[in-house]
Amino acid sequence: MKSLNQNRAGLWPVMLTPFTDESEVDYASLERLIDWYEQNGVDGLFADCQSSEIFFLSLEERVKIASFVKAHARVPVIASGHVSEAPSQQLEELKAIASTGVDALILITNRLVTAGRPQDSIMPRVLEIAREIPDIPLGFYECPYPFKRLITLEELEQCRGMGRFRFMKDTCCDLALIEKRLGVLKGSDFGLYNANTTTCLDSILLGACGFSGVMLSFHPDLYRLMTDLTARGETDKARDVQAFLTVFSEIERQYYPVNAKYYLKTLGVLSSDFCRTKPKEGLTETFCDEVRQMDRAAAFLRRAYGV
Repeated sequence: MKSLNQNRAGLWPVMLTPFTDESEVDYASLERLIDWYEQNGVDGLFADCQSSEIFFLSLEERVKIASFVKAHARVPVIASGHVSEAPSQQLEELKAIASTGVDALILITNRLVTAGRPQDSIMPRVLEIAREIPDIPLGFYECPYPFKRLITLEELEQCRGMGRFRFMKDTCCDLALIEKRLGVLKGSDFGLYNANTTTCLDSILLGACGFSGVMLSFHPDLYRLMTDLTARGETDKARDVQAFLTVFSEIERQYYPVNAKYYLKTLGVLSSDFCRTKPKEGLTETFCDEVRQMDRAAAFLRRAYGV
């Protein structure tokens, strides 16, 4: 079964879904977006995730997007896409996504428990999905919407023992817990990818496989810089870069994903900053100026390190 983890720290952006101003999926922009991610040093692509606005996409759209990304990418592609409440409907959605040929099928943890009962074990649903969808590698995404369901250490150990899991997008934002999780996963092909910039560098030093966060839709090349410096043992320089990236990452809390689409539109990657999750009119001129000033600071960092 395919391993998704490489010798260097991996960067796996949670992909945006470009739309036209009429709310149709814009596949020309999606192809340019794939190229832009790859040209800026990513190691894989995570399609059909929350950043892709999956809760606002039809199943037909989710399947077509995953198929398109897999067909056009030169790096491995993973995808999620199960958004329904009913387990039977989720299984139908996951089978459809698996049929696209993606390199791993990612399970959203909050979809694996009954609504209103986050304390329930995810394992009955995990075992059912693994049985019904054989062969394809699996992964987890601790998606914060509609609520965050973190995987317990016991569940993580059980899943490691299954031998099917290769990818975990960790959203706990807690370095002490990440270290415990890495202890459970040590020696396996089950890679942990941190979604939090503040703890990213330390988690990689502890053994995390890399980063999978929304800021890779702004400046993946700077995350590549940070991880390459770390790999070369230039940790102090890497921490300097991370300090900038941590401050930059505050823009996640501004008006995402509209602000990311606005930024990529200014680069000519996307044709529109339309989103289904939020009205683009909510991106004020001050918000736009914050994006522009962040980009100016990022350009300074690139010059300073010869990127």
